[in-house]
Amino acid sequence: MMAAPASLLQQRSFVLFWLARLAATMGYHMLAVIIGWQVYELTGSAFDLGLVGLIQFMPAVVLTLFIGHAADRYDRRMIVRIAQTVHTLAAVSITVALIAGGLTRELLFGAVFMIACARAFEMPTAHSLAPTLVPPTLIPRAVAAWTSANQVAVICGPALGGLLYTLSPTLVSALCVVFFAASIALISFVHSRGPAAQREPVTAASVFAGAAFILSRRRLLGVISLDLVVVILGGVTALLPIYARDILAMGPIGLGLLRSAPAIGALTTSVFLARHPIERHIGKAMFAVVAIYGVTTMVFALSPWFPLSLAALVVLGASDAVSVVIRFSLVQIETPDDKRGRVSAVNYLFVGSSNTLGEFESGAVAAWLGAVPSAFIGGLGSLLVAGLWMVLFPELRRVDRFEPADRKQEAT
Repeated sequence: MMAAPASLLQQRSFVLFWLARLAATMGYHMLAVIIGWQVYELTGSAFDLGLVGLIQFMPAVVLTLFIGHAADRYDRRMIVRIAQTVHTLAAVSITVALIAGGLTRELLFGAVFMIACARAFEMPTAHSLAPTLVPPTLIPRAVAAWTSANQVAVICGPALGGLLYTLSPTLVSALCVVFFAASIALISFVHSRGPAAQREPVTAASVFAGAAFILSRRRLLGVISLDLVVVILGGVTALLPIYARDILAMGPIGLGLLRSAPAIGALTTSVFLARHPIERHIGKAMFAVVAIYGVTTMVFALSPWFPLSLAALVVLGASDAVSVVIRFSLVQIETPDDKRGRVSAVNYLFVGSSNTLGEFESGAVAAWLGAVPSAFIGGLGSLLVAGLWMVLFPELRRVDRFEPADRKQEAT
């Protein structure tokens, strides 16, 4: 918890929430190591690795509008607990299959689908819950500290999962169950500062309110769509098992380290931003780090040397962390609490789910052209998109501080 300043440490519910996110994300990424390695080991197919991403993407597409409405109508803590219970059941099913020697491609895809459905509810709800745990002035720092929780888990989870996998895959999946259970318990003690959920009637207008709100504000539309396109093009996560086994020849431990490397850069950056938040030239900073993200993706794509690959992913993660803090802070500051669930759900569809859709895209292109061309083309595309969005959304480039935009100006 060193990433958070003293003012955040005094927010008991936020500290509990931070620890809950740490535990849940540890479990999620350790389970991802098992799933990625087992799918590739069972099938040897880059396309099947891409299918893992597609399976995770589909529930968010189908459920997004209803998820956001639920997050604004019901207890957000309850929704998060239910989602993490489903994560627990998926981890249990993989554990039992490993013990029985009956793990199959279809069972793994089924577990991925369970996790995807749960995560589609969990992430937007958690995003809308976080700002209600701290005073408004602490939101940018809370976003940075919350990001640091995710990155600590993304560092430790895959690295620990890859190491323990060499001893016993069953041990890894069983430990995931423990992490998910701990997160459920911690969330139960969180108390929100926000107003009670409003049970407004379910109408077409209320369900689509989040999308309508984003479309009416060019800054939000620009920042969300930028991340959507960049992550779809530039994501390399699905290709890491291929790089670990076939290109860098490092095995499961190498896979765990590759999955952890972006989080090392992101954690370092998040710790710094939690104590020293960006206060000026926010728009220019965001476009700069998106460009760095594209360049480092191309470096990783071409690297045949494991240390260079790790270094590229570290820088990639650092640039992405700056972008995440800026984007999520802008979205939360400009969105009223009664719409946060619905806006966060749409944001998750375009931002969070773009990671999984990007995995499918990179896996499909890798099956066609190979892993190295797929990763390189994605990085080049990210770089070009950053330049294009600076032209399409000049008001986003001109954002100077974390302040809500004038409503009339945003609507024009």
